[in-house]
Amino acid sequence: MKEKMTFEQAINELEKIVGRLESGDIPLEEALSIYQKGMEYSKFCHDRLKNAEEQLTKVLTDHGEEDFHLQEEEQE
Repeated sequence: MKEKMTFEQAINELEKIVGRLESGDIPLEEALSIYQKGMEYSKFCHDRLKNAEEQLTKVLTDHGEEDFHLQEEEQE
């Protein structure tokens, strides 16, 4: 994955992968390959969001605001 990729580009690629997987019209080997790529995009997006949360927390606490934490969605 390119280091210069933006969050929005990664989300777009992830959406394309999900669409292809949901179609069910791809061979198993290809599905496994693009699933793995999707997981890479997912991790990239998660890392970017985590970094943004840390930056926001720092900005808020540096300006005298109370500590700020985003709650992650609970996985079922």
